[in-house]
Amino acid sequence: TGPSGVGKTILATALAKRLYVLGTLNINYSNELQYLSPSTQFVEQRYSLKNRGNLTSGFYYQQRFNSSDVNDCYTVAEELNVVSSNIGEIDFLLSELKMTDRKNAPVIQLSSGEHKRFQIIKALLRPTQIMILDEPFIGLDKESRQKLYNIIDEKAEAGTTFVIISGTHHAFPESITHVLELNKDGEHRFEQKGNYEPTEIENSFSINISNINWRSDSLIFEDAIRMVDVSVKYGEKTILNKINWTVKKGEKWLLQGHNGAGKSTLLSLITGDNPQAYANEIYLFDKRRGRGESIWDVKKPIGFVSPEVFAYYDKNLSVHDAIACGLFDTMGLFKKLNEEQAQIVQEWIHVFQLQEVQKNKLSTLSSGQQRMVLLANALVKN
Repeated sequence: TGPSGVGKTILATALAKRLYVLGTLNINYSNELQYLSPSTQFVEQRYSLKNRGNLTSGFYYQQRFNSSDVNDCYTVAEELNVVSSNIGEIDFLLSELKMTDRKNAPVIQLSSGEHKRFQIIKALLRPTQIMILDEPFIGLDKESRQKLYNIIDEKAEAGTTFVIISGTHHAFPESITHVLELNKDGEHRFEQKGNYEPTEIENSFSINISNINWRSDSLIFEDAIRMVDVSVKYGEKTILNKINWTVKKGEKWLLQGHNGAGKSTLLSLITGDNPQAYANEIYLFDKRRGRGESIWDVKKPIGFVSPEVFAYYDKNLSVHDAIACGLFDTMGLFKKLNEEQAQIVQEWIHVFQLQEVQKNKLSTLSSGQQRMVLLANALVKN
């Protein structure tokens, strides 16, 4: 455990023997656990999608919402049947993690929480003596987290050794016995779980926006968002049913709900990433959607970050350029910044304390730091 950027995922990758390391790394397996494969399984933070040609390329972040483009992706059942022929075990795990109704859904259509549960199910169908789970609780609702805690405890009791990479803001399963904490100064410490107190509380991070030169609001409107009887359906599955929602100018809303409830789908209607937006009555800034505006017109006054944006964003961009892209709503910096734009980008780099890494590629940052960059990308235009 430890705050973002201290090397938790790097350590996990090294333990899975996917990185060259200096020194000695010994992993010992038991001869007494014959029902568990004498191997180590590493479950990464996000699953790499494959199309029916088994290629991981060619996907795009709006694809989840385009029903005509999802058939090239395997369904949940098809992916799980490759791993195990035990239909009873598959159905049991799907039921335990509330995924039964998503069994025949294309993997790309899963919500971020459902996606995480699918990863866990796939891993549990290949029982190994050691399982490394990288941030398995991110994106899960409260009920799903508790269910996963219980499953981990059951599998640990049966002999699996778990190494769980988790931020300090998450509780640990009961079966966890020891804690290794990594810190930003390169220090580390080992503790028994009962004696452990985090050195740094991760949710204590704060930012100072007093030096931001806020631009004046040129839009004149009463309702930022107004939806009238909005519905979204994929095949026989209804995701949203007759939503009536108004967000007044100046209001701040929290959108919450269980995994798969339709939160991301609802937001995709606002940002124009879901083609079903044009089949519904939606008003943005008092103007009816679908009256000839371009996707760029829709996105111009909106800052946005989501699990899909995070998954598909070009990780070869530098931190500086990734933030600057937010000024133009592009996933690539294709324009030279003028003096004012360059100043705005630097202001947000300082707000998020990214000065030392602004020339680094996103791919070299931890996932927590990458999310910070994309949050700055969403805020920079405002």
